[in-house]
Amino acid sequence: MEIRGKASARTYRGALVALLAGAVLLTGCGAGGQTDRATGGGAQRADEDQQAPMPPDGGGRPAEGAEGDRGEGREGEQKDDAQRDFAPAPDYLSTFALDVDTASYGYARRSLSEGRLPAPDSVRPEEFVNSFRQDYPRPGGNGFSVTVDGARAGNEGGDGWSLMRVGLATRASTRTAERPPAALTFVVDISGSMAEPGRLDLVKESLGILTDQLRDDDSLALVTFSGEAETRLPMTRIDGNRSRIHDIVDSLEPSDSTNVEAGVRTGYDAAVDGRRRGANNRVVLLSDALANTGETEADAILERIDSSRREFGITLFGVGVGSEYGDSLMERLTNRGDGHTTYVSTSAQARKVFVDQLPAHVELRARDAKAQVAFDPQTVKEFRLIGYENRAVADEDFRDDRVDGGEVGPGHTVTALYAVRLKEGASGHVATATVRWLDPRIRAPHEATGTVEAGALDRDLWAPRTAPRLQVSAVAAYFAQRLRGAETPGAPRLGDLAERAGSLARSTEDASVRQLAESIRSADALLD
Repeated sequence: MEIRGKASARTYRGALVALLAGAVLLTGCGAGGQTDRATGGGAQRADEDQQAPMPPDGGGRPAEGAEGDRGEGREGEQKDDAQRDFAPAPDYLSTFALDVDTASYGYARRSLSEGRLPAPDSVRPEEFVNSFRQDYPRPGGNGFSVTVDGARAGNEGGDGWSLMRVGLATRASTRTAERPPAALTFVVDISGSMAEPGRLDLVKESLGILTDQLRDDDSLALVTFSGEAETRLPMTRIDGNRSRIHDIVDSLEPSDSTNVEAGVRTGYDAAVDGRRRGANNRVVLLSDALANTGETEADAILERIDSSRREFGITLFGVGVGSEYGDSLMERLTNRGDGHTTYVSTSAQARKVFVDQLPAHVELRARDAKAQVAFDPQTVKEFRLIGYENRAVADEDFRDDRVDGGEVGPGHTVTALYAVRLKEGASGHVATATVRWLDPRIRAPHEATGTVEAGALDRDLWAPRTAPRLQVSAVAAYFAQRLRGAETPGAPRLGDLAERAGSLARSTEDASVRQLAESIRSADALLD
């Protein structure tokens, strides 16, 4: 489903209250950062601590059916209650929690490689887009850079629409040795379903590799679960214990049923008991997430994660495996656990996650990060956020730091794509994108802002001079939308999309884009 930017006048009043509260919260949070113009016809980015401008109107929750340029309900017009219900005022705000998950795309690729389409409700466009490398500038400090650009959506079904990209990036870790020590609790599913090739065997291989990669001052705990959960290794320093850890990992064998609730509960107990001050404490859940014993509903399992997150700051990283995979459960667990998910099905993918990413990414750059995009009602007729439905945040909660956001580590990028239709002849300012986050250590709030003007959206999306990474983002988003049966303005047919992906793979020399082209071709064949 695509989210349109419209809202009732009732939420207008609530948003005004929130904006006043936001002004109080921002008092003392430096707001003097200067905006740096980037090349590209009006696209701009800005560095940390530039306070967001006031949104064009009060904003509020989306409501379908009202055009922003109709005579009724325009900004500033006063209506009585009956008229407000009949003609809601336009909403030009879009707010969501950041998300660096990629599991949806990984699992879709696995399904397509096996000759079957992924379930539409397992397809999340933002996770497809965030699976690909971006070229955003990195900030100098521990916050975010904000880049906003875009292009016309193309002639085929474009109908005046453009694609606008909001790109956020954190500073990468320079050397693993510079990070604080890690205290990692691995919760490993050893249920009967994990006996399938590419499940427990892949997990054991991954843990073995990681054990050799971790530093001597890191710590590791290991919990396994099937029908019940067992702590195989309490929190233990790596130094002098690598052989012992390898022996325990090598001894893991699949058992019977899948009690995810027992595994999560015991894993968090082990993480809390072994928590190290000054270290990055994290639980890593490795499972196909096909719960069939004990508490199988996510809400009950989430209670344990939520209390440990709030009290001890322990985050959750979910690694999904298996041709049958409980995607929804894993995603909900990690969202509540202030973490993210990924999916692996090959040794190469596992090595990338456990060797290249996890040791460097146990540190956080930002907690409870949210983004808010304010569109200008003078230039924008309509907009649609592509994806992020389950990460939506009420507009008035953007600067309420009690409201949960997303956690982002070093070197991550987050991309949000909007379909935007400008008013005829519009020029000048189109949108302002603001990201707000809390410092992971002292929880002080910070913001960074970027803007974009109409000229930056005027180029052809598929023209040679358009940024290749913007084109890759568009291909990934259009592909995801097609898989879940959603229409997107300007989206090519799958066959044409596969050709564009193939061309981008050659020009970027990026193997992941080549794999994207292969997945699109597989989907096109299955949908014929």
